[in-house]
Amino acid sequence: MNMATGPRYRVHFRRHRSGKTDYRHRLNQIISRTPRLVVRKSNRHIRAQLIVTGKEGDTTLAAATSLDLKNYGYSGYPGNAMAAYFTGLLLGYRAKKSGNAEAILDLGPYVSTKGGNVYAVLKGAVDAGLDMPHDKSVFPAEDRIRGKHIAQYRKVDLPALFDGVKAKIQAEFK
Repeated sequence: MNMATGPRYRVHFRRHRSGKTDYRHRLNQIISRTPRLVVRKSNRHIRAQLIVTGKEGDTTLAAATSLDLKNYGYSGYPGNAMAAYFTGLLLGYRAKKSGNAEAILDLGPYVSTKGGNVYAVLKGAVDAGLDMPHDKSVFPAEDRIRGKHIAQYRKVDLPALFDGVKAKIQAEFK
């Protein structure tokens, strides 16, 4: 007997079948009525958005990508922990400028990995002043965010680059 036949068989939504959306978790986030910090990674870039859900669908309140960092003098790889931190910092300042002070993290399809780039974005948003529930033990190490662990392999002084880019981002929003 085939299990996919009969009057009681229910086909799940397409995004559930493909593993892209956990609708039970999404419903809990929607019920909270708090904007979501959505972090998505590609092979080279990081995108962070502050999204609120309404009757008409999702609305983006603020957004930042690792490509925006070129405007602040960042010349490193756009997919590492330093770029993730700066993307979160930039998003946090843009969200505060648009009048949003709180959010919750939406991991989406990603598995929670302590010290991962998703948590580097969260640390940047928290450092910018967004009020978000978090545990500091999941943040990447400060040396990793500042690039000290790879500074010996690069010709660029990454800790100095970190300080310069952070100062430029903060100067724009202060």
